[in-house]
Amino acid sequence: MKKDFGKQTWLYPMPVLIIGTYDKDGNADLMNAAWGGIHNNNQICICVDKSHKTTKNFLETKAFTVSIGDAAHVAQCDYVGITSANNTADKIAKSGFTLTKSKFVNAPVVEELKMVLECEVVSYDEKTEQLVGNIVNVAADESILTDGKIDPSKFSPITYDAVNHNYIALGSVAGKAFEDGKKLK
Repeated sequence: MKKDFGKQTWLYPMPVLIIGTYDKDGNADLMNAAWGGIHNNNQICICVDKSHKTTKNFLETKAFTVSIGDAAHVAQCDYVGITSANNTADKIAKSGFTLTKSKFVNAPVVEELKMVLECEVVSYDEKTEQLVGNIVNVAADESILTDGKIDPSKFSPITYDAVNHNYIALGSVAGKAFEDGKKLK
């Protein structure tokens, strides 16, 4: 029997997305966002509150990056989510993250996080606070590749558990997509 919890914003998994932006003067910012995912073909959609410095930045520059949070950097990923660049000028330095400029868009790439989506802003709806971006490039550190493909077990992406307020590492294979269901045909 299932227990009813009413209307909640709970979903598993919820990726930990680290959004990187520059302001109009080239100062970098990072923030942690969990409410997002692939939207349409070659696009990502993320809910980002309009009060964030990140929102102001991507609206000005029309670009952002999305690095995938991982188990090795949980504290840093959490820090950029609980600390506002509106109030903490040295947020990036305190995070311990190293940033480089994307080759494809006007936004920073987090060197320590092994996978990044480099995006151009398509739209931002102030009412729903939904950011939609075209994915211009996906880059992954060679250390997380197996046979030239991204191997999640090599970088342990994390998911946000909104019910218990935990980060959970992903990585073990549970089955083969587009294959295991054939057993039931």
